[in-house]
Amino acid sequence: MSISFKDKVAIVTGAGGGLGREYALELARRGARVVVNDLGGSRDGTGHSDMALQVVEEIEKAGGEAVSNGASVTEYDQMEKMVADAKQKWGGVHILINNAGVLRDKTFAKMEPEDFEFVVKVHLLGSAYASKACWETMREQSYGRILMTASSTGLFGNFGQANYGAAKLGLVGLAKTLQLEGAKYNIKVNSLAPVAGTRMTEDLFPEEAFKLFDPVNVVPAALYLVSEDAPSNAIVGAGAGGYHSAWVEMNEAVWLPEGERTVEGFAANWAKISEESNLHAPQSGAEQSGAILQAMQKVTGTGPSGTRG
Repeated sequence: MSISFKDKVAIVTGAGGGLGREYALELARRGARVVVNDLGGSRDGTGHSDMALQVVEEIEKAGGEAVSNGASVTEYDQMEKMVADAKQKWGGVHILINNAGVLRDKTFAKMEPEDFEFVVKVHLLGSAYASKACWETMREQSYGRILMTASSTGLFGNFGQANYGAAKLGLVGLAKTLQLEGAKYNIKVNSLAPVAGTRMTEDLFPEEAFKLFDPVNVVPAALYLVSEDAPSNAIVGAGAGGYHSAWVEMNEAVWLPEGERTVEGFAANWAKISEESNLHAPQSGAEQSGAILQAMQKVTGTGPSGTRG
């Protein structure tokens, strides 16, 4: 069955090139009206250009509907205006793909605080600002699809990318909270960790690998995650035709009686506490305290109120 975005209004940030451009083009091909947002800066976030306008022209030549927008995701008032303009023109906003990003890679020892702050501001705060600008509209219309662009650097770490990794894992936490708060309003929120050859990564890949990791190969995952039948709370990786899921997991809690709650007692039980078995992916943070109470009950036979289980 074909997946259609007819009558949907989509905003794609950082859509002037690379992944964002491919998302915008395919959304338009499938019937969406697209706001192509891009400040048009260089990889480190400086400068401006008319990249977004070029993508709009490409969409319109193919018979689609789109408008360009040069607002900065780091300015909340500009995000509010972008959403207001889309609503005025097309009546709503149904899809937001938070794709805007910058890189300022250095080892942590050599990284200036302003470079750390700027990368976090663009990726994490920028995605929060764009999502917040859309949030009330999505609640009112009882429909919303938001995609955060996470990264394997955030999930697993990467040398020389402390700022980027911190921001990207923060986005996973943001997505996990928003999917809980948006559930009763039919707002679904997911995270995508793409691997793609773009101007952001062109000097990180050998030439052949750069071609293999064409951004177009990420599009199927991204668009499914903002479709009507999308899941929510998913973390998906995509690149070069390979797709996988990732989870934030925890094992069963080990409950230590009072006499063992010492540094030495913890050390003595570290093998059990760090055991990679009985893993599961909690659906909310409340499950951590629940797991501790369950572990206590196993040892003592007593529930949290002191009653026998």
